[in-house]
Amino acid sequence: MNPLHELFSARRDARTPVSRDHTTDAVITHAAFRARVASLALQLREEPARRYALLIDDPFDFACALFALFACGKTPVIPASSAPGYLADLADAYDAVLTDADIAAATVDTRGLETLALRVDPRAPLTLYTSGSSGAPKPINKTLAQFDAEVHTLERDWGALIGDATMLASVPHRHIYGLLFRILWPLAAGRAFDRALCVEPQHTQTRIARCGATIMVSSPAQLARWTELAGFASLTPVPRAFFSSGGPLETDTALQYADVFGHAPVEIYGSTETGGIAWRRQNETPAWRPVSGVAVRRADDGALEVRSPHLGHDGWHRTDDAIALDANGHFTLEGRLDRVVKLDGKRVSLPELEARLTLHAYVAAASVVPLAGATRERIGAVIALTDAGRAALDDIGRVALAKILRRHLAAYFDVVLLPRFWRFRIALPFDARGKLPVKAVAAAFGPRAEGFELLAESREGDTLRYELRVPPSLDHFAGHFPGLPILPGVVQVDWAIRLASEHIAAARAMESVDRLKFMAPVPPGAVLELRLAHDATRRRVQFAYRMNGRECASGAIVYRENA
Repeated sequence: MNPLHELFSARRDARTPVSRDHTTDAVITHAAFRARVASLALQLREEPARRYALLIDDPFDFACALFALFACGKTPVIPASSAPGYLADLADAYDAVLTDADIAAATVDTRGLETLALRVDPRAPLTLYTSGSSGAPKPINKTLAQFDAEVHTLERDWGALIGDATMLASVPHRHIYGLLFRILWPLAAGRAFDRALCVEPQHTQTRIARCGATIMVSSPAQLARWTELAGFASLTPVPRAFFSSGGPLETDTALQYADVFGHAPVEIYGSTETGGIAWRRQNETPAWRPVSGVAVRRADDGALEVRSPHLGHDGWHRTDDAIALDANGHFTLEGRLDRVVKLDGKRVSLPELEARLTLHAYVAAASVVPLAGATRERIGAVIALTDAGRAALDDIGRVALAKILRRHLAAYFDVVLLPRFWRFRIALPFDARGKLPVKAVAAAFGPRAEGFELLAESREGDTLRYELRVPPSLDHFAGHFPGLPILPGVVQVDWAIRLASEHIAAARAMESVDRLKFMAPVPPGAVLELRLAHDATRRRVQFAYRMNGRECASGAIVYRENA
């Protein structure tokens, strides 16, 4: 192991592997790495800019640019996303940008590089960005010394397991986990990292086969998908270890890896602020155990507190994760104390999503919640629409409206962080105290007590419009009819009465249902459009259901006078 600031000292053998080219499988040596870094440093030190945003996807080029900036005393800034709106928000955080195209265009002039001394300050600064609980991108200022402390921790805990294996990765290097495991740790240890990003399962299988001994650096969502890969159980050669970070790995997935390969993936728990805190293998224990040199404790309110050489200070650092601590100093996670969640290894602030949504002309108010799915967590958004939003909903429909709002958010967030589920409402579900309970927002994504799922609603004057999904598991289909389930007409009438009563108080005193017609059967899984038109003079609410553009039921709810 070399300290990161001494990578270019005379002690490092010029033949030490740095990276493996995924197109030729040729190994890029330390000599080539040093020459590229030195050449870039000579060019960058002549530039007036001091802070450079690194938007470089190729890990080898990224590493060259990173250490070139260190070598000429400039500050790397590593944004969490390259989305234009996100970068615009960070415009004051950097003076210039380096992209893949910039590095590809840079010439490598080797004349005189042999005698050039590359000196890196051990406390060289760099800035990463993450989602703060207040909603704005949060700068995390760190030093190279903190990363050096962490790569030495990783080598102490897992270096013997890894040996001379090539580091493969399916996670980007512009977040701390990928930066450490994919680039900095192998650089310090003298191991090669693969230039390819192994996203597709078949590509991953190919890279494992071609690289020989490997380590896989991945995320919970990706590891879960790979179990479905044809030939997954017969990977050759078997990676020496799978690492996972960015969120907890599903227990079933962890145990499936253990059954096939003998051990579950090594899960790493930590954050951009703290670096690595703890690890586990779920076939051994579900609890997290601190990595070497890290101490943990539980605050009075349940928050995890950490003391670590990765922090850059000797004090205790409070996190926003709640824990239960056992007698052995291991712990289990019990949820967040703030509103920041991780999706596919990327952290997102829910208040930031809400704030961005309310900037759109169609959105009067927004609330977003995490929704647990079968294999991964996703985000759901409940939107109260402006008049323009209501008109758009009526004109283009729910699905098209959701696409417009997703495109709006895509200017600020990675696509995996965007809401996948959308509900449109006349108003958000505030309680009597004026608060917006998380449970009430989350309830918008499941069936109501009446049985239907309310996908969208809008109001214009005395007319209400709804979009309802009829769950296939609805009890009302039982016995109606065997072999050909049909939603009973009385249920459709009941739903219309209940929805009318929520916004038209007089309708609660129903007297009769007139002019009732059923024109088409409603099968399980149908999406219904319901229109309610209130005629206060005649004391009635006309209702009409449509399905796929065809009217399927209609009638009039008549209520008593002076109700």
